[in-house]
Amino acid sequence: MRSLGMKGAWLLETSAFGDERGEFHELFRGQSLSSVCGYEFDVAQVNRSVSRRGVVRGVHFAEVPPGQAKYVTCLSGAVLDVVVDIRVGSPTYGAWDAVRLDDRRLSVFVEAGLGHAFMALTDDAGVVYLTSQEYAPQREHAIHPLDPALGIAWPDGIEPVLSEKDSVAPGLEELERRGLLPTFEECERFHRALREPPAA
Repeated sequence: MRSLGMKGAWLLETSAFGDERGEFHELFRGQSLSSVCGYEFDVAQVNRSVSRRGVVRGVHFAEVPPGQAKYVTCLSGAVLDVVVDIRVGSPTYGAWDAVRLDDRRLSVFVEAGLGHAFMALTDDAGVVYLTSQEYAPQREHAIHPLDPALGIAWPDGIEPVLSEKDSVAPGLEELERRGLLPTFEECERFHRALREPPAA
């Protein structure tokens, strides 16, 4: 497990065991994750998407609190998974990091308050997301993934395919002007509360 380029995002390598029968793959282990982030990641919903080459999903985020943390694994094909620091006041505000997820047994954990997106690098790219909160459209927001202010380096030679929602999403600066982005302070306060033991 290693930290990505901002606080609250990690790349994890999971375990697989093979023999003549096939393979057993341990996709998620809660104790390993909680030992790093300091709190239990309670799974509220499990989602699966299948995308053709070039499809971009995101950049998406949910209002904090409670936000929506994500544990993302690519089970077939390959994607470029991107995490964006959209927390106003963060030392790395506006920064992004990307990692290729495929069948190499890698997963990405994204804390609540960060933006998340990916591009399918192959046809039939299958991605599974474990999320800390159920989908709540009234709290969900999108940032245009091709926003020049973000400057995400999507792969050359692949034409991005966006949903209608993402294609008309505002840029980072517009969302900041509207006061819709989470702040680093409120995200830190929210995660401190998760780490505190419950009162007796």
